[in-house]
Amino acid sequence: MAYFSGLWAKNINALSWVKTNSTTASGQSGQIGFSSLWAYGITMAGLLLLLKWLEWRFVIIDHSIAIYIGLIALFFTFFGIWVAKQLLEVKTQTIVVEKEIYVPVTPEFVLNEIELKKLNLTSREWDVLQLITQGKSNTEIASDLYLSTSTIKTHVSNILSKLEVKSRAQVMEKAKRLKITP
Repeated sequence: MAYFSGLWAKNINALSWVKTNSTTASGQSGQIGFSSLWAYGITMAGLLLLLKWLEWRFVIIDHSIAIYIGLIALFFTFFGIWVAKQLLEVKTQTIVVEKEIYVPVTPEFVLNEIELKKLNLTSREWDVLQLITQGKSNTEIASDLYLSTSTIKTHVSNILSKLEVKSRAQVMEKAKRLKITP
């Protein structure tokens, strides 16, 4: 123990030697240069790093299985997060298809007078039928023709019975098929 305390004292004295610049018995300067002091410090730091590295190496060797299991767990955690992100990501793909469509030219609408006479529709019922095929509601038809809604309901009821259908959609289909509306 006395050796270490003496070594410590010498190191402290070495620092004081640098400051005092005393001469030895042989007459040479006793000053330790800063370069040797730096070399001493770097050597000590290198030895300390070597000891820490060896300590770390022994820790890794002693606990290598736990470290490997931890690394594998981290890998699978990040892999699982990546897979979940890929699965939950909305994948939209827009495909543009250009295709020529030939639309046949329909001839001018020709009113089928014969079928219209067979149905025996009044002129007001025919006006209401025209507006029904345009997709208008009873209130819209009433405002267009300046009639009350109840009058329009009566006309619609008469049209349904004369065309022998049960709904407005069937009225539109049959009127187009009989060519009494455009």
